[in-house]
Amino acid sequence: MNLRSRNKVSPDFSMSSMTDIVFLLLVFFLLTSPSITPQALDLILPSASGRSENKQQASVSITKDGAFFVDAVEVEEERLESMIIKTMEGQEKPTIILRADGDIALNKAVKVMDIANRNKINIILAVKPE
Repeated sequence: MNLRSRNKVSPDFSMSSMTDIVFLLLVFFLLTSPSITPQALDLILPSASGRSENKQQASVSITKDGAFFVDAVEVEEERLESMIIKTMEGQEKPTIILRADGDIALNKAVKVMDIANRNKINIILAVKPE
Protein backbone atom coordinates (compact mmCIF):
# COMPACT_ATOMS: atom_id res chain seq x y z
CA MET A 1 0.00 0.00 0.00
CA ASN A 2 1.42 3.31 -1.07
CA LEU A 3 0.23 6.14 1.24
CA ARG A 4 1.81 9.33 -0.01
CA SER A 5 0.21 12.70 0.22
CA ARG A 6 -0.25 14.79 -2.81
CA ASN A 7 0.53 18.07 -1.04
CA LYS A 8 4.23 18.34 -0.57
CA VAL A 9 5.83 21.21 1.31
CA SER A 10 8.40 22.98 -0.77
CA PRO A 11 11.74 23.49 0.99
CA ASP A 12 12.41 26.65 -1.07
CA PHE A 13 12.25 29.99 0.72
CA SER A 14 11.07 33.11 -1.09
CA MET A 15 13.18 36.16 -0.23
CA SER A 16 11.07 38.68 -2.14
CA SER A 17 8.94 39.72 0.83
CA MET A 18 12.00 40.01 3.05
CA THR A 19 13.78 42.27 0.56
CA ASP A 20 10.67 44.47 0.28
CA ILE A 21 10.68 45.01 4.03
CA VAL A 22 14.42 45.74 4.08
CA PHE A 23 14.11 48.32 1.30
CA LEU A 24 11.15 50.00 3.01
CA LEU A 25 13.11 50.27 6.25
CA LEU A 26 16.12 51.62 4.37
CA VAL A 27 14.04 54.34 2.72
CA PHE A 28 12.37 55.20 6.04
CA PHE A 29 15.68 55.65 7.87
CA LEU A 30 17.22 57.64 5.03
CA LEU A 31 14.32 60.08 5.02
CA THR A 32 14.20 60.50 8.78
CA SER A 33 17.93 60.71 9.45
CA PRO A 34 19.17 63.96 11.00
CA SER A 35 21.81 64.40 8.30
CA ILE A 36 19.11 65.36 5.80
CA THR A 37 17.53 68.12 7.89
CA PRO A 38 19.19 71.53 7.57
CA GLN A 39 20.72 73.24 10.56
CA ALA A 40 18.19 75.39 12.35
CA LEU A 41 18.57 78.25 14.77
CA ASP A 42 18.38 77.21 18.39
CA LEU A 43 15.38 79.06 19.75
CA ILE A 44 13.96 79.02 23.21
CA LEU A 45 10.23 78.81 22.59
CA PRO A 46 8.25 79.14 25.81
CA SER A 47 4.98 77.37 26.17
CA ALA A 48 1.95 79.59 26.14
CA SER A 49 1.34 79.17 29.87
CA GLY A 50 5.01 79.41 30.97
CA ARG A 51 7.09 82.39 32.02
CA SER A 52 10.64 83.41 31.20
CA GLU A 53 13.14 83.61 34.05
CA ASN A 54 15.65 85.88 32.30
CA LYS A 55 16.22 89.13 34.20
CA GLN A 56 18.37 90.95 31.63
CA GLN A 57 16.53 91.16 28.35
CA ALA A 58 15.59 93.49 25.54
CA SER A 59 12.50 93.52 23.42
CA VAL A 60 12.38 93.61 19.62
CA SER A 61 8.91 94.24 18.23
CA ILE A 62 7.76 94.02 14.62
CA THR A 63 4.49 95.74 13.80
CA LYS A 64 1.95 94.74 11.19
CA ASP A 65 3.34 97.26 8.69
CA GLY A 66 6.92 95.96 9.14
CA ALA A 67 8.39 98.61 11.46
CA PHE A 68 11.06 97.48 13.94
CA PHE A 69 11.16 98.66 17.57
CA VAL A 70 13.98 97.93 20.03
CA ASP A 71 12.72 98.59 23.57
CA ALA A 72 9.91 100.85 22.25
CA VAL A 73 12.33 102.92 20.13
CA GLU A 74 11.66 102.76 16.40
CA VAL A 75 14.71 101.62 14.43
CA GLU A 76 15.31 101.45 10.69
CA GLU A 77 15.96 97.98 9.31
CA GLU A 78 19.54 98.89 8.30
CA ARG A 79 20.42 100.00 11.85
CA LEU A 80 18.67 97.11 13.60
CA GLU A 81 21.77 94.97 14.23
CA SER A 82 23.87 97.84 15.61
CA MET A 83 21.01 98.90 17.91
CA ILE A 84 20.55 95.35 19.23
CA ILE A 85 24.30 95.00 19.88
CA LYS A 86 24.36 98.39 21.64
CA THR A 87 21.39 97.38 23.81
CA MET A 88 22.96 94.01 24.73
CA GLU A 89 26.37 95.42 25.73
CA GLY A 90 27.53 94.39 29.18
CA GLN A 91 24.83 91.79 29.77
CA GLU A 92 25.92 88.43 31.15
CA LYS A 93 23.41 86.27 29.24
CA PRO A 94 21.99 88.52 26.52
CA THR A 95 18.44 87.61 25.58
CA ILE A 96 15.99 89.14 23.14
CA ILE A 97 12.24 88.76 23.38
CA LEU A 98 10.83 88.82 19.84
CA ARG A 99 7.32 90.22 19.72
CA ALA A 100 6.07 89.85 16.16
CA ASP A 101 2.60 90.56 14.85
CA GLY A 102 0.89 87.41 13.59
CA ASP A 103 0.35 88.86 10.11
CA ILE A 104 3.95 89.89 9.31
CA ALA A 105 6.03 88.22 6.64
CA LEU A 106 8.24 85.47 8.03
CA ASN A 107 11.42 86.97 6.58
CA LYS A 108 11.17 89.95 8.98
CA ALA A 109 11.20 87.65 12.03
CA VAL A 110 13.95 85.49 10.52
CA LYS A 111 16.09 88.62 10.03
CA VAL A 112 15.96 89.31 13.79
CA MET A 113 16.68 85.63 14.55
CA ASP A 114 19.67 85.69 12.20
CA ILE A 115 21.08 88.81 13.90
CA ALA A 116 20.71 87.11 17.30
CA ASN A 117 22.37 83.93 16.04
CA ARG A 118 25.34 85.80 14.51
CA ASN A 119 25.96 87.69 17.75
CA LYS A 120 25.37 84.69 20.06
CA ILE A 121 22.29 86.20 21.68
CA ASN A 122 19.48 83.99 22.98
CA ILE A 123 16.07 84.70 21.53
CA ILE A 124 12.62 84.03 22.95
CA LEU A 125 9.52 84.15 20.79
CA ALA A 126 6.73 85.88 22.67
CA VAL A 127 3.34 84.19 22.50
CA LYS A 128 -0.11 85.13 23.68
CA PRO A 129 -1.12 83.21 26.82
CA GLU A 130 -4.00 80.79 26.40
